[in-house]
Amino acid sequence: MFCRDCGEKLSLRFKENEGLVPFCPKCGKFKFPFFPVAVSMVIVRRSDNHILLAKHVGDDDYKLIAGYIKKGESAEKTIPRELKEETTLSAVKWKYLASRYHDAKDILMLGFLVTCDDGPIALNEEIAEVRWCTPEDAKAIIRKNSTAEFFLNVAIQELGKKK
Repeated sequence: MFCRDCGEKLSLRFKENEGLVPFCPKCGKFKFPFFPVAVSMVIVRRSDNHILLAKHVGDDDYKLIAGYIKKGESAEKTIPRELKEETTLSAVKWKYLASRYHDAKDILMLGFLVTCDDGPIALNEEIAEVRWCTPEDAKAIIRKNSTAEFFLNVAIQELGKKK
């Protein structure tokens, strides 16, 4: 591990109430680990409660629309930006559901239930295909044992409470 500010090799030092924390001898400061944060969105069409699943380029599995939170950006700003960038759909409202660490990409995922209006979809270069599904169909085709499946199941429970 190296300091993200000066490039010096970090060592582990004990910090009261924190335990072992990376320390930069050149900067003279503790350097807490940094990892990215992203939003994962269960997109629901307002007119019929169908859920949008996507296949990314080079991937055969259906997943959720997701995106990294940019430096200085809130999750609430990321949601409409990412949805618009990847599909041209507009987010009408959203609700935070849960968070989950996604080991495969060393990232903290924040799950949201996002309602969008009906509208035409134009995909960006990251997305190969999208599909509107009933909640039951979405559960059947989502990538099994994935972070996407976890957020989908939480969202479907939430949608069931609204009936």
